[in-house]
Amino acid sequence: MPVYRDEAVVLRTHKLGEADRILTLLTRRHGKVRAVAKGVRRTGSKFGARLEPFMVADLQLYEGRSLDVVTQAESIGSYGAEITQDYGSYTAANAMVEAADKLTEDEGSLQQYLLLVGALRSLSRLEHGASLTLDSYLLRALALAGWAPSFQDCARCGKTGEHTAVVVQLGGVVCDDCAPPGTPRIARSTVALLGALLAGDWAFAEAAGEGDRNQASGIVAAYTQWHLERGLRSLPHVDRETAAP
Repeated sequence: MPVYRDEAVVLRTHKLGEADRILTLLTRRHGKVRAVAKGVRRTGSKFGARLEPFMVADLQLYEGRSLDVVTQAESIGSYGAEITQDYGSYTAANAMVEAADKLTEDEGSLQQYLLLVGALRSLSRLEHGASLTLDSYLLRALALAGWAPSFQDCARCGKTGEHTAVVVQLGGVVCDDCAPPGTPRIARSTVALLGALLAGDWAFAEAAGEGDRNQASGIVAAYTQWHLERGLRSLPHVDRETAAP
C-alpha cells in the first residue's frame, strides 16, 4: 500500500477496540484524513502523547481501504499539554478544531492548516486572551472558506461609511438604507474591534474594553453559527471570562 508523510494537527480522537484510536487529522498537504493509531492506548505506546487533540506532528502513514494507518509520529508542536492546563484556552481550542473540521474537506487547504496551527500555538503560549484568539481565528477561518464578513463597507450594497447596523445573514455591517426594520445597532468601537480581529491587529484588539469584547464575541458566534450548517457544539461552552494577559 502507498506510504506517505505529512504534517498534521490532531482534531479529534475516538477509541477503537481495546488499544487503538481513530484520529481525525488536518494535514498540511493531504487535507483532512481519518487514520488509525494502533496500540496508542497501551501503556508504553511508541506514540506516547503525540497523537492527542491539539498536537502537531510529522506523521508517516500508509493508505488503507477506509482508514489510513499511522506508522510513525514525531512531535512538531506539543501544544496540547499547555492548552489543557488553562480552561479558557482548552474551551477555545475545542471550538477551533471543531470549526476546522467543519470548514475543511478532504482536499484541504494549506491556509486553513497554517491558521489553525498558529492559533493553537498562540493559545499554548498565552500570547493573547483565549476569547480574543478564538474570535480572530473564527473570523479568519470563515473568510478563508469564502465567507469573509464586512466590517467597513455595507455588506449588501458596498456603500462606504461608519455603519453600525449588523445583519449576520447579509454578511456583516449594512448601511441605513439596507438595514431591515429593527436591525440591532452596535457601537462604532465594537465594529472597529471586529475589523481588528479579522485583520489580526492585536494591539488594537487587546486595548478594547470588556463591553466591546463581549458584544464582538456575540456577533462572531452568531456569524459562525449562521454559516456552519449545524453550528459548533463546543461554542456555548467557551470560557469568556478569561482575561487577556
